[in-house]
Amino acid sequence: MRSVLVLTVLLSMHLSASSQTYQRFFTEKTMRVDYNHTGTKGQETFSLDEVIEEDAWPGSKANLVDTLNLGEYIVRVFDVRTNAMIFSRGFSSIFNEWQTTDEAAAGLYKTFSESVRLPFPKAKIQFTIARRDKRMEFHEVWSITIDPNAPMQVKKEKNAFAFKANRITGSGNPANKVDIVIIGDGYAKSDMEKFRKDAKRFNESLFATEPFKSRKSDFNVWTVEAESQESGIDIPDMGVWKDNILGSCYSTFGSARYVLTTENKTLRDIASLAPYDFICILINDSRYGGGGIYNLYATTYTNEQVKGQEWQMDYVYVHEFGHSFGGLGDEYYGSSIAYNDFYMPGVEPWEPNVTALLDKKNVKWRRFVDPATAIPTPWEKAKYDSLEAERGKLDRLAADYYEKREPIFRAQKEILSDARFAGKVGAYEGSGYAARGLYRPALDCRMFSLSLNDFDPVCSEAINRVIDFYSK
Repeated sequence: MRSVLVLTVLLSMHLSASSQTYQRFFTEKTMRVDYNHTGTKGQETFSLDEVIEEDAWPGSKANLVDTLNLGEYIVRVFDVRTNAMIFSRGFSSIFNEWQTTDEAAAGLYKTFSESVRLPFPKAKIQFTIARRDKRMEFHEVWSITIDPNAPMQVKKEKNAFAFKANRITGSGNPANKVDIVIIGDGYAKSDMEKFRKDAKRFNESLFATEPFKSRKSDFNVWTVEAESQESGIDIPDMGVWKDNILGSCYSTFGSARYVLTTENKTLRDIASLAPYDFICILINDSRYGGGGIYNLYATTYTNEQVKGQEWQMDYVYVHEFGHSFGGLGDEYYGSSIAYNDFYMPGVEPWEPNVTALLDKKNVKWRRFVDPATAIPTPWEKAKYDSLEAERGKLDRLAADYYEKREPIFRAQKEILSDARFAGKVGAYEGSGYAARGLYRPALDCRMFSLSLNDFDPVCSEAINRVIDFYSK
């Protein structure tokens, strides 16, 4: 009883101190820093675009400094007068993914718009961005001073968009909840009822999956009914171009099913119509696809034309949210990707569910591993890979794709459902787009196979840590 009392007192003291920190340094508003990120392989520069005042800060007022250690980058904000770090957040970007493509390797330079949101500071701040080196340590790559009280430096215009926002899950104060905003792209005015049904469907899919199912009370979920001039989104490899409001596009980096948008400022303006920590974009199109980048957004297609395969959309929604929310890496390795050296050899990835296994005695998720479990953990990889090679020869866009895939898919699922490995955490070779040299924590997981599986224990812990951070 005494230990419970002590813990309660310590928690109360922490919350009180955090509240005082917020009140000392921040107002109730949100600051959005828009900047341009330019470069090519091995080179990058930053330049300020705009500083924007948005409505009330929706994030935690207690957890202001990031303790998650996720993301390729981290923004750190310092109060200039006291030199105290008053805010930080880890994140990844389209830019750092693009740097691993053939375009960047050829020396092409590109610019991407990016944003960071933070509580609106009361006084002058030093806004810095740091990036990980090959040892996964952060080093500052940009720093700029921002004066929130300078009349010419902060834009306070009314939001140009007036789309309807609704809360569809939860009823708590955004400061004490994880807030997700779902926005549609490629939904014309006549498609808006479909968007509402789609948002409901995918939201239910997320909270039918553990650990989100057990933590549903920690979330608010909002929708913004963004209208496009046309139904559908761009499909460049098929010569299809649409007037869709967020500019989402298939064939990102030359990958037919990778869906991203680079129209960051429009996305942020529309998202700000609701309180949000995380963004999900529903794509009103029928090609299988999606995408997810940590602390940026997740995308999912919403029209499955092949009867009986509709469940794949639910898989994509939750899988991609695993990237954007939990900082989880892809555990599969058989599909073709547009990246070169996405994970550097001999470097331990920052993603919590991928390891290079540089120290077999100290796997980074070792507390989940039974001492009797072999590291690396043997599994029927050769058999699985031969089936994956067969599946890789099929044309995903062909009319008979699913028919031809079915026997291969079934045989792979039999391997992954092997009872010997049920619930066993180990180090299974094949992960992070690499058949060799990278390992995943479980034989199967929502981040590995095309399935409606829950997240494995390691991924679940990572997700729970993020939920705790944003809901306290």
